[in-house]
Amino acid sequence: MGYGKTMTVGEMVAEFIQPNPLLRVEAFDGSTFGPETADLVVTVNNPNAVYQLLTHPNEIGAVRAYVLGDFDIKGIDYADPYPQLRQLLSVAPYVRPLTPLGIAKVGGAILSHGYRKPPVPKTEGPSKFERIKSGLLPHTEKADSETVSFHYDLSNDFYRNFLGPTMTYTCAVFPTEDTSLEDAQLNKIRLVLDKLGLKPGDRLLDIGCGWGTLVIEAAKRGIKALGVSLSKEQIEYGQEWIRREGLEGLAELRVMDYRDVPERDFDGICSIGMMEHVGVKNYQSYFEEMFKLLKPCGRLLNHQITISHDKPHGKPGTDEFLDRYIFPDGDLGAPGFIESCIHDAGFNVVHQENLRQHYALTLHHWNHNLAEHWDEAVAEVGFERAKVWGLYMAACALNFELDGIQVHQFLAVKPDRVGHPDGRWYPLRPWWKA
Repeated sequence: MGYGKTMTVGEMVAEFIQPNPLLRVEAFDGSTFGPETADLVVTVNNPNAVYQLLTHPNEIGAVRAYVLGDFDIKGIDYADPYPQLRQLLSVAPYVRPLTPLGIAKVGGAILSHGYRKPPVPKTEGPSKFERIKSGLLPHTEKADSETVSFHYDLSNDFYRNFLGPTMTYTCAVFPTEDTSLEDAQLNKIRLVLDKLGLKPGDRLLDIGCGWGTLVIEAAKRGIKALGVSLSKEQIEYGQEWIRREGLEGLAELRVMDYRDVPERDFDGICSIGMMEHVGVKNYQSYFEEMFKLLKPCGRLLNHQITISHDKPHGKPGTDEFLDRYIFPDGDLGAPGFIESCIHDAGFNVVHQENLRQHYALTLHHWNHNLAEHWDEAVAEVGFERAKVWGLYMAACALNFELDGIQVHQFLAVKPDRVGHPDGRWYPLRPWWKA
């Protein structure tokens, strides 16, 4: 008996995918598509999978069906579905162009049973439109506080399960591919501090400081470091860490928006993995604020994920899955647009580098760690959310490898046209070891 009056699930799949040796679909109605020898076997477990895709024929429909178990992939590791995502890419050449006739045939077969509204995962957040309707205008202080809490205030123990002991949730820097994640993260922090070139007694502001790792490493160098974040859980964790290290005289963390920092004349500012939350339309004002916070000849190190290709007028790169499940209001700018904003804020851009391959490696380590600590992760945040995060990190690793996204470090210096009219605001050549 077919799912629709005229079509089985296997026949529906055949409307949109050409027969190929790579994919097999096995459906709840007993129908199949593709050879038994295929390496990638998708199991459609119930009709909700079909209704999810009918309701949202895009990534949201597919993600909902995956998260809720409406379909599954044989052999998948929910903590690290990267191999199956890679396999799905190989099926892409066999996807048929959508035609009005095909859509009508499949839609008619489904609706012959009547329309049913499929369930929504509990871990899915409201859409951007729903957030705005509730009064959370993107990238206002109120909205930023809410969205940062949605992402970071899950559970410090959950993050530790995959980040490891450095508690560093940004791209590591690997001298070699077999470097451990912990060593690569400490190497990234060393690189940031070396680029900033701060001396004992100098003052550093870390915007979006996470759990405080960089602030602590800076304090160990004798640098007076202040870190700010909108996540209460991160700051509480970091403050306890500072006390354990006995660094209270040099390191300080605050729950504070960067726009509310009262101090000025910092010798250095770093923003590591924070700009993804700022909003592309706010880049210019963000860098102008950094310019005000620095003393003349002060240095800014900005490290952020970017899109690989410029969009017209600096239009951001956005993703509905990430917006609803991971980073509400998150968007990405292209590196050329970002560098222009830094320059137009008054800075001299001294250096920039693309660490795209390093972030793919970092994410593979995080997925591996999540797999090793899967039971603990599920206990902390639930099966559904842990499954979402395994998918998120694996998909990001693939996107970095495919050059859909990149990650750049920009080093900039605030000119001192009064104190140093000769323009000697930084050394002639790089002063750090790559």
